[in-house]
Amino acid sequence: MPPALRLGMITPSSNTVLEPMTAALLASAPHISSHSARIRVTSISMGGGSTAQFDTAPMLEAGRLLADAKVGAICWNGTSAGWLGPERDRVILAAVTAETGIPATSAVLDTLAALELLEAPGFGLVTPYVADVQERVRENFEAAGFACVADRRLDITDNFAFAEVPEATVERMIREVAEDGATAIVVLCTNLRGARLAERLEAELGIVLLDSVSVALWGAIRAAGGDPSAIRGWGKLFELA
Repeated sequence: MPPALRLGMITPSSNTVLEPMTAALLASAPHISSHSARIRVTSISMGGGSTAQFDTAPMLEAGRLLADAKVGAICWNGTSAGWLGPERDRVILAAVTAETGIPATSAVLDTLAALELLEAPGFGLVTPYVADVQERVRENFEAAGFACVADRRLDITDNFAFAEVPEATVERMIREVAEDGATAIVVLCTNLRGARLAERLEAELGIVLLDSVSVALWGAIRAAGGDPSAIRGWGKLFELA
């Protein structure tokens, strides 16, 4: 068995999907473990109260706590940089690394990295978010070089409620953006149940599915110097070098 690899996940407080889903993803890789520290996140909107949830101070404190577990990488397992901009994550994660000495990454930065590796000229977007948040995500990804060719959203702001969305609803949305021509599809939210759909829908629809929970794990393994291909049965993402 490869050496033990511990991953630190900064987790939104109201998220109930990413921890059990990550545990399921890791079932084929017992040498890798995931460890969480939570920051308070309860609602998603463009309002000041919502955006303030993602300030540097709580991220630093969570990073310090994860460092106590001697993790090999720290991942901000949330998607706020989708609407606040990737540079926001770069600044915060640089501060986390400076504080802890541990490589740091995020679900959004890793999504951009995966799209780059796929050489995707455009992508389909599936989220639970409201219109102005969705539009900002589209703008930020386009500025990073990836145009959104089709999208669907659920118009929900309560972060806890995202986890209550049935997997069948997420599947319907993925199918709709695939029908609109998207071949790389991003399920942007670490509190939606999209990860289990990857292998089946990729084979059926000829797509690559980048679910945020899966992408965050893929990126954290890479940041820690591990091999993501140890994760088997969860789609093409884990074959990307």
